[in-house]
Amino acid sequence: MPILNYTTEVSVPKTVAQIEQMLARAKANAILKEYENDGIVSALSFRVETEFGLLTFHLPTNIQRVYQVLVRDSRISRAKRTRDQAARIAWRIVKDWVEAQLAMIEAGLVDLHQVFPPYAQDSSGRTFYELMRERRFQPLLLEAKESKPEA
Repeated sequence: MPILNYTTEVSVPKTVAQIEQMLARAKANAILKEYENDGIVSALSFRVETEFGLLTFHLPTNIQRVYQVLVRDSRISRAKRTRDQAARIAWRIVKDWVEAQLAMIEAGLVDLHQVFPPYAQDSSGRTFYELMRERRFQPLLLEAKESKPEA
């Protein structure tokens, strides 16, 4: 099956606005958009006051990776294998993910601290995921694999 949302025609600005509305309803008190050189939104950051204090989260997209998936998938028509389509797809996937996470929070299945931590930023702007990756996930590993030397 082709990548999720590969047929979407919803514009990036419309999808980003939908995500912003969901985050605002979920008590985000600030939302920031980041743009690529071509003017396409590449990430959203938002702040939420929590029981532990103010937390900032960074939701990136990787439009280039989505574009590479599109280009390699022969099941997708050539007309849909564009960078603009990749941007629309990437943001629809992020919207679907955010919507699902917020629905789980609203239903009481989880709380914000359970689903958004990989995207939580420290004071330098690095996400929890980036910090853990730098540390090769050592604090979480039950058993570490030997590293392979880079070629």
